[in-house]
Amino acid sequence: MALPYTPHVTGQGFTPAQPVPFNHEHHVGELGIECRYCHTSVEQSRFAGLPPTHTCMSCHSQLWTNASVLEPVRRSLAERKPIPWTRVNALPDYVFFDHSIHVAKGVGCTTCHGNVDSMPLMRQAAPLTMGWCLDCHRDPTPHLRPAAEVFAGHWTPPEDQEKRGAALMRHYGIRTEHLSDCSVCHR
Repeated sequence: MALPYTPHVTGQGFTPAQPVPFNHEHHVGELGIECRYCHTSVEQSRFAGLPPTHTCMSCHSQLWTNASVLEPVRRSLAERKPIPWTRVNALPDYVFFDHSIHVAKGVGCTTCHGNVDSMPLMRQAAPLTMGWCLDCHRDPTPHLRPAAEVFAGHWTPPEDQEKRGAALMRHYGIRTEHLSDCSVCHR
């Protein structure tokens, strides 16, 4: 009975191999590159988007230009073919998820993706099970942030998060009456 909820099945903690071992800890944590620099459609689309090769090359045409680890990036640019990244946080095809609405309503990236700024290699931080999602849809207050903090890497809820979360629910116009209806996520 418990097997479907284990990391073996949910993928939580799994770090898939990538064509380029992109180090989020270095790029986000040390250099301070924000999520939106690479994931450009996160505010307008259901998909956060993966960075096109020219985003990588905006720096790597000047830095580490001959590093062997960046050969797939240089090849991608030369052949005009996207880097074939492996999806880390994959939901089943029958689940509809929209990044833009979550970001617009004050749900920060780290709520689902974890502290990416301390991940050398990207891994799935949350179980992403239906129950996990429903817990938030039924009571989003612990996870809501002011708009200025949505992309903050190591945001921690303040001591009065219950009160602030309730105020943010009103501010963002979040009503939970129908957030757990099947049709919200299954279309």
